[in-house]
Amino acid sequence: MRLLIVEDDPLLGDALAAGLRQLGHAVDWFGSGSQADSALSGASFDALVLDLGLPGGDGMTWLRRWRDRGLKLPLLILTARDGVEQRVAGLDAGADDYLVKPITIDELAARLRALVRRAAGRAQPVWQHGALEYDPARKLVLWKGEPVDLTGRELALLEALLAQPQRVLSKAHLQEKLYDWSGTEPEGNVLEVHIHHLRRKIDPGIVRTVRGVGYALGSGQPSP
Repeated sequence: MRLLIVEDDPLLGDALAAGLRQLGHAVDWFGSGSQADSALSGASFDALVLDLGLPGGDGMTWLRRWRDRGLKLPLLILTARDGVEQRVAGLDAGADDYLVKPITIDELAARLRALVRRAAGRAQPVWQHGALEYDPARKLVLWKGEPVDLTGRELALLEALLAQPQRVLSKAHLQEKLYDWSGTEPEGNVLEVHIHHLRRKIDPGIVRTVRGVGYALGSGQPSP
């Protein structure tokens, strides 16, 4: 997943970003709602983690503003405000989940996976596409029942394709899923290299090239 974190506490923000990156996610972390607002206008994300006590504008204000604009991104509030009334207000304002600090990275990641599954209309935790199975929680890929060893970037690429199996995704869109703004920027044909590895490790037909447009998930059936 590519995740957006809005948290003004530098120690907590850095810890959340580092922990989620260790789990294989691309993470962009900002300390204010205005910075996050700019990020939302320039990139696509899978989910957003929002603190409420932000400088220059409360998180609830930004939440209402984004929902009023039509932002449908799964959004999880992560805050120290633990009152029942505050939880109700956050959920009624458009949050999809509400967590009170402190929280473990594992639970946060699990809740984000659940939100993304729900947004994609997937009830099952394991994604299946023909002979391909993918368990995001365990980062486990099976092809025809046999495990496939993929790197973190290759897993992120496969997950991006599985999330929208009927769509052709542009090179720019896929690169956004693989690289956050604070990390190393992709160079040259690095995306094509990752796609080549997926085809070699899983099956030549697992990724389709649509010339002049981008890439799409293959049929999920073994190549003849």
